[in-house]
Amino acid sequence: MTVLSRRAFGTGATAAAASLLVGCSSGGAGVRTTGTASPDASSPPPGSTAGKRTSAKSARAVGRSAPVRLRIPALGVDTPVMRLGLASDGTVQVPPITDHDQAGWYEHSPTPGQTGPSVILGHVTVGAYGDGVFHGLSRLRRGEKIVARLENGTEAEFTVASLRTVAKADFPTDDVYGNVDRPELRLITCGGPKDETGYLDNVIVFAALTSSTSP
Repeated sequence: MTVLSRRAFGTGATAAAASLLVGCSSGGAGVRTTGTASPDASSPPPGSTAGKRTSAKSARAVGRSAPVRLRIPALGVDTPVMRLGLASDGTVQVPPITDHDQAGWYEHSPTPGQTGPSVILGHVTVGAYGDGVFHGLSRLRRGEKIVARLENGTEAEFTVASLRTVAKADFPTDDVYGNVDRPELRLITCGGPKDETGYLDNVIVFAALTSSTSP
């Protein structure tokens, strides 16, 4: 069991007692973050970005505003984003299994564009409905773009820095949820081989904010 501080989750979350491994349900139907986490409602947003656009070299954090849409042009993904909180057992919620699958932002992590690691989960498959919204996530490559549209109209553009496929038993908790000093994004889904319990690995995309456009 790993105990993480508030800053270890970046702006907006405290882990009370968590290893926070991400797993998939039987048959690979989705993504589930296990462990126990407690929200921190007292986290203030950082200052908002001035001007219309920041350059790739000088992208600054934007004000806190929940994501409402996520686009991954290289994969043809254009999905609404729902909020995910905590389940009754203290685990992070996951998007429901539906034919209109969508991504989900963990609302106790920073919003995309805030300083810290913003966490967005998506299914790789959705049971009888077929492919999930993050089915193609493992095909993303360094340098490709991810765009999060926020409630306030801001668009935060991230550039993929790396992609890792890891065994669930070796989930890199600190790398995913650990504190960082710039706005970053984590996209997480299932992947790798399967057994009777589902997928054995997780696919994790690490990206950093490179520009933002305000309305």
